[in-house]
Amino acid sequence: MSKFLFASHHVQEVFMRFSKAVLGSAMAAALLAGCQSLEVYDPDSKKAVVNVNLQPAVFDPDSKAPLTDAAKPKVAQLFEVHHDGRIYSFYDFAEYQSFLAVGETPFQLTRIGAGPKGETMVFGLTKDDKKKGEKTPAVMLMDGKADVAGEFYGEIKRHGRIYVFDNKADMDGVRQLGEAVFMYTEIGGGINGETVVYVLNKGNNKVKPVKLMEKYHAINAK
Repeated sequence: MSKFLFASHHVQEVFMRFSKAVLGSAMAAALLAGCQSLEVYDPDSKKAVVNVNLQPAVFDPDSKAPLTDAAKPKVAQLFEVHHDGRIYSFYDFAEYQSFLAVGETPFQLTRIGAGPKGETMVFGLTKDDKKKGEKTPAVMLMDGKADVAGEFYGEIKRHGRIYVFDNKADMDGVRQLGEAVFMYTEIGGGINGETVVYVLNKGNNKVKPVKLMEKYHAINAK
């Protein structure tokens, strides 16, 4: 009997080691695939026995302490200009407008090759934020260290078009892919006669984006 118990304990220990190895491999694969959580299922009952949160911890650039969702800064708007292998990103509308007028921004943080296709990222900073570097809203939002606040609004100017967003995930998708999947296009509808592309998604692509169109004109009429 004792030999049997010893053998059972040994088999159980080997199984646990095997399970940990399989779980570790699954977690690694899930992380590489961009998953945020992982469920492990019992082969007999088909029920989840483990649910692992795979979201990486986000740390404060100065204190290095983990940032909780409540502690993250909030960003309500983001403006980008894609031009000549660079992506210029602004969290301040006045700085964005100044850049459109003169073609440069006096205070900036530059990351060479940091764009989705190897573009240089140039983050335009306000005068008050010029010494904050990575602790400015656009940079922190890009790094996952800031969250969207309330109703998001975004613009991307590229190839003579203005892409307008009310959803940050849609904006991220256009930045990555270079084009929108769902859209409502208004030729000559821009403040200066540009083509405006109101970017939609599966949840709202059946309805004309009247509210977003009004918001674009309200913001740019300032």
